[in-house]
Amino acid sequence: MKHRIRKGTCTMNFRIQRNSTGMAGVFRDGSTRLGRREVLVSGAAAVLAACTSSAAKEADGDTVRRDSAPLERRFPMLGPLFDARWLGDVLGVDSRMSVPGPSDVRLVGFARLRAGGVAAIVATPGRDFRPATPSTVPDALTRFVPKDARWVGSKSFDSEMYPGVFHLDPGTDTVYFDTIDPSIGNGTQP
Repeated sequence: MKHRIRKGTCTMNFRIQRNSTGMAGVFRDGSTRLGRREVLVSGAAAVLAACTSSAAKEADGDTVRRDSAPLERRFPMLGPLFDARWLGDVLGVDSRMSVPGPSDVRLVGFARLRAGGVAAIVATPGRDFRPATPSTVPDALTRFVPKDARWVGSKSFDSEMYPGVFHLDPGTDTVYFDTIDPSIGNGTQP
């Protein structure tokens, strides 16, 4: 009987076979030192200890990312994005071994919209954009803040998007976003 344990990007293959002494785990090297229970327990423990969460790998809080495609999938209301600089940070991660499970991910960064994109969003009736300044730009992103930006924000626009805030600068067609768990495909095109 062949078994495969898969966790994240790690896979462990082994098979269980019955022999004259009962059940034994047979690894690729042919060793049969452990019984079925020991093989299953040690295999599961090895997989959980050796693998990190795929969400943690995708959301590396220390690396400034430049790819726009993940942002465009999550923020279609903004239209095509350019010159993206952003961070994905898994919230609530600690140094102890925790039970794997869903993680909250903070996406924060800057991106440019197509020419006139911010003006079109700000001009939409009922959004009531007002002067607003991003409050907590992570240190890794401060060098990407547009000089002389005149940020505006709208609680109405924020509520159309995700939990978090969006600040827009019409002069540079730049958006600053700071969101938690943005799912793919929320919102509509402007």
